[in-house]
Amino acid sequence: MYVIALCAMGATVIIVERFLFFASLAKKQKELLPRLRQLLKAGQFEQAEALCKSTDAPLAHLAGAGLEHRSLDELSIKEAVMNAANRQVPRVERYISALGTIANISTLLGLLGTVSGNIRAFGVLAASGAMGNPALLAGAIAEALITTAAGLIVSIPATVFYNYFVSKANSIVVDLESTVGDLVLLVVARNEGK
Repeated sequence: MYVIALCAMGATVIIVERFLFFASLAKKQKELLPRLRQLLKAGQFEQAEALCKSTDAPLAHLAGAGLEHRSLDELSIKEAVMNAANRQVPRVERYISALGTIANISTLLGLLGTVSGNIRAFGVLAASGAMGNPALLAGAIAEALITTAAGLIVSIPATVFYNYFVSKANSIVVDLESTVGDLVLLVVARNEGK
């Protein structure tokens, strides 16, 4: 039960942290994107690069990498952006696999408690004869049921949030790639127009 309680606390911390991270990320990117597009359309690459450096968001890091290499050809710019994306994806996916592990372990810990409770129940039966002491038998069965319930109480929400965060992270990565792809095209078009 102590380990299941630790899993519950760990899952809660991860869930709260990821919700705060994704909310902050959405706010930063919502504020950044219109300003960045405006600067790029106006050909103000230095100001756009400064904006990206001053904003701590994956989109800013990716766009900043593209702007930093804007004097190169389109393929090199895309390569720089993809390298920056590879550095940002772990930040977006941070702690999600730990939440999945907690979800799986909690179920198994509940099952382990069930097994140990049943072993105790059979020990009571073996030590006391055919019926055994009903109070001791009930305590062993209660141990088995309580640990199973506790494991499931931790595992079910952790699994739901794990799946939600995996989906959210995948959606953010796809959005980043498509948005930065559009921004790279703006940079290339402005460079070729000069």
